[in-house]
Amino acid sequence: MSSFKTCPESCSETCPKTCSDTCVKTCSETCSETCSFTFPKTCSDTCVKTCSETCPNPCSVSNPKSSFSSFSMTSKSIIGPRLCSTVAPKAYSVYGCGFGEKTRISTCSYRLNAGSPGGRFGARIMTGGCYDYLQKSEKATMQDLNDRLASYLDKVHFLEAANVTLEKQIREYYEKKGLICQRDYSCYFKTIDCLQEKIKEATVNNGKILLQIDNAKLAAEDFKIKHENEAMIRQCVKADVDNLRCILEKTCLAKADLETQNCALQEELVYLKKTHQENVAALLCQLTDKKVCVEVDAAPQQDLKKVLEDIRCHYETIIDKHCRKQERWFKEKMADLCKDAATNTECLETSISQISDLRRTLQSLEIELQSQISMKGALECSLLETEARYSTMLAGFQKHIDAYEAELCQVRSGIEQQGRDYAALLDIKSRLEQEIATYRCLLEKLDIK
Repeated sequence: MSSFKTCPESCSETCPKTCSDTCVKTCSETCSETCSFTFPKTCSDTCVKTCSETCPNPCSVSNPKSSFSSFSMTSKSIIGPRLCSTVAPKAYSVYGCGFGEKTRISTCSYRLNAGSPGGRFGARIMTGGCYDYLQKSEKATMQDLNDRLASYLDKVHFLEAANVTLEKQIREYYEKKGLICQRDYSCYFKTIDCLQEKIKEATVNNGKILLQIDNAKLAAEDFKIKHENEAMIRQCVKADVDNLRCILEKTCLAKADLETQNCALQEELVYLKKTHQENVAALLCQLTDKKVCVEVDAAPQQDLKKVLEDIRCHYETIIDKHCRKQERWFKEKMADLCKDAATNTECLETSISQISDLRRTLQSLEIELQSQISMKGALECSLLETEARYSTMLAGFQKHIDAYEAELCQVRSGIEQQGRDYAALLDIKSRLEQEIATYRCLLEKLDIK
């Protein structure tokens, strides 16, 4: 025989419920446990009900009374083995303790079988068109059920009596068998807490790692920008050093050329001195061998040896002067180049320190952009200044080259003048020899006479 358990408080639109094994709660909002047969909620408001003695969460909200009830009653729910042999599609039924009492509408299967101590009987409640009811809205379904309430009251009273009998049997059965032991899950709570703590720690560690990754990315970007700037500065300095090396090589080549020219001139001077001394010695030897006394009514001549010595001293003085001047100029230029290199090094160090300071301050992007633009302008100005300085230096070098070329032309003209003087001396020598020969002939003629 099927049994129905009534809820003590009914909604204005009654809520159905059936119990098979455990307490049935069909309200999804307020009840947490459900039996093996759960039924949909049909109240427009929250379905409020209380279940058996063992139900831990009774419904606390009461709904207004039904229009068919005049007083309330309480009944005990049944907890026992399943007595429903067949579960068919659901239909709506109304149950209560008696006419005029508070009633409930519950859903049940179309076939409910139950047994009693006095005998066995079956009751079948068949209703048609339950799917039509389900398809209607809740309010329309409740109105239809309230209309059918009077016809179900007698059946509900009968089923209530059967419920009482089954409740006694179930109570006696559980008194004999003892209460069902519930499983104790407290041993798992510590493990769950530990796992939750580990999850929290892992989450915090993940956040720290992500923060470190972001910081590393920012630092890598800063170092990349710094590396690019340093590479650009290094290229500029390298280009300046290469230019200075080219200028130094050109200067060294010019120095070597001048030294070779100086050596050639010195060798030529030595050769001229040597040939002159040899010629003078030959003339002296000729004069001493012949022992010719010639009295010439002419102005006294200068001492050629003294003149040549004076010329030699003069040109040696000029050569020493030029050598010292050239050496002093070379040292000055080397000092200037070293000073420029030191200045460039100091400027480079200053620029590096400024860049590092700018990176440490972590200014906004706009300020950083402006600083980069200002740095670019400064580098351009320094480039223009360097170009102007190098052009000035090149102009100075060109002036010195022109001066050296002029001096070289003077030396060449002096050498040519010396050659002409030497030729004139040779001409005078030849004329003197002719005159000596003429005087000798005259003397011989006088001696013959």
